[in-house]
Amino acid sequence: MTQARMHADEVVATAGQVRSLLSQQFPRWADLPIVPVPIGGSDHALFRLGEELIARMPRIGAASHQADSDRRWLPYLAPQLPLSVPAPLAVGEPGADYPFRWSVAPWLPGENPQPDNLDLERAAADLAGFVRALRAIDPSAGPRKTGTTRGTPLAGLDGYVQESLRILDDRVDQDLMRDIWSDALAATPYDGPGCWMHGDLLSGNLLCAERRLTAVIDFGALGVGDPAPDLTPAWTLFDADARETYRHALGCDDDEWRRGRGWALAPALGGLEYYWDTFPLYRDLAQRTIRAVSAEFLTRPAVGEPNGYRGREASGDQL
Repeated sequence: MTQARMHADEVVATAGQVRSLLSQQFPRWADLPIVPVPIGGSDHALFRLGEELIARMPRIGAASHQADSDRRWLPYLAPQLPLSVPAPLAVGEPGADYPFRWSVAPWLPGENPQPDNLDLERAAADLAGFVRALRAIDPSAGPRKTGTTRGTPLAGLDGYVQESLRILDDRVDQDLMRDIWSDALAATPYDGPGCWMHGDLLSGNLLCAERRLTAVIDFGALGVGDPAPDLTPAWTLFDADARETYRHALGCDDDEWRRGRGWALAPALGGLEYYWDTFPLYRDLAQRTIRAVSAEFLTRPAVGEPNGYRGREASGDQL
């Protein structure tokens, strides 16, 4: 069984390759049952190794750094965080016709959050506690965000957003998307020393059990910079009430919140275009995120408008 292909340049790992790599490099695990996880992530294919382990196999070169980043930083961060984090047990070398470094980590039990398996208000408070704890860790030796990665100034993504909007055409409300994006760009840029940030707190990177958050996984966007991208769950996961709980618990000012809204919108627009035909799970998440961002933007308090934003409603035919 192979994982579904999501990228034109994707390397599709197989259970046979994982077995060969384990036999060559980590023989203590070579006899464990190997079962592909049906829905992995967009950057990694996942394979259960017995009951307690998982192999994380990068799908694309852009994700090939994560095994080493996780090994370097997660053992340092994990003891200081209130939710479980899967620090790697081993990092493997390329081999068996597989070109990337890969990792073996603990399998953390739980489910990805869904509308029916999570107390959203408690989750907002719990996730805010995780983000606050992460931000409080000494960032001085951490990897600084550069280029246009999450945690850098939003302005660097303007070309990406404009091109995504051009390709999406009438699949989104162009005027509304540009209004939201312009508002995010107009927020005062972050000028602090930089904080630790996860950078990709989507529901697929969270685990829950008994309606509580239990773990945060997939630290591929980890780094030190503007922490606003960690506001993204406000629009990708939480409803309006939990969104306010999350904002209050994190103590966000208006500028950080507007930047966070931009960091929710930009990947949603880009992902909607990129995964439209190849990854329905992410396409649907992107659509939900755009709807949530739009609804919140259209009802936000605005200068000179004490009752909120009095612009038009989003078109019912568009996201």
